Amino acid sequence: MKRFTAILAALMVATTPIAAPAMAKPATTADYSVGPQYDTTHVYVPEGQFDAFVTSFVATFGGTVSKQGEFQVTPTPSLTRSQLALTPVGTVSAFGFKTPIPYPFGDERTGYLVSDMDAAVAAAVSHGAVRRITTFPDPIGRDVVVQWAGGVNMQLYWHTTKPSYPALTNVPENRIYLTADAADTFIHDWTGFAHGRIISDDHAASGEEIGQPGKTIRRIAIDSGYGKMTIFISDGQLPWPYGRDMTGYAVADLDATLAKASAAGVETLVAPKLVAGRHSAIIRFPGGYIAEVHSAAEQ
Repeated sequence: MKRFTAILAALMVATTPIAAPAMAKPATTADYSVGPQYDTTHVYVPEGQFDAFVTSFVATFGGTVSKQGEFQVTPTPSLTRSQLALTPVGTVSAFGFKTPIPYPFGDERTGYLVSDMDAAVAAAVSHGAVRRITTFPDPIGRDVVVQWAGGVNMQLYWHTTKPSYPALTNVPENRIYLTADAADTFIHDWTGFAHGRIISDDHAASGEEIGQPGKTIRRIAIDSGYGKMTIFISDGQLPWPYGRDMTGYAVADLDATLAKASAAGVETLVAPKLVAGRHSAIIRFPGGYIAEVHSAAEQ
């Protein structure tokens, strides 16, 4: 009997599950954002249409421009005209290359100012970003181009002398189009890096918003120190010009803004319509830059 009891005890010990060690949670990285007034949409236009673009952008939204110059902004030989257009509803960095554009430039949709370049890059990589080019110096600071899930490319930049821009009247939205294959990964990685807050997540939004009447899409709004972001998740079968609109600008009066735009040579590609509680239109500036413009439906 004693021998049987000993054997039974040994079997119980051998077959009792051993608790798995607790998995360490990924370390939370710091927030390296500086403010949405320092976030710029990168706009590449033909060199011959550079002035027309900058002039039309400011005529449409107001604001001021920085001093124009010609610079090498890439780590390999190149030359571009470059200028900032700072408006109350968002800033663009305009580039009119006089030489061929070196890889991988031209694919990045935005430039985000960070408070610490090396730490921000390390944080981005730890949250799933891939460097398309390693950090390099430019005439006034340092830059890097990274890519997130779904092929979302952006530049992070840091200035030797900290810039000082006025706060925006309305913060624009970075408009990102994804399929379900990459959406959740992108959202997880971006919110982790940017300390982003999901403001809304509508799984039954109308496809009319992105030119797909009769379909249902998912629309997510995220806010962070880098500004606003709206993500449209669909089958990706988008009619022109949806998906080409990188930034959405909030204005007080859509009709008045479109009138200014038209007078400045801007085309209306999608006429104003009521979607998701706002009046929205899509326009194209001289040089080819396409943007969404909207105002609250209560106007």
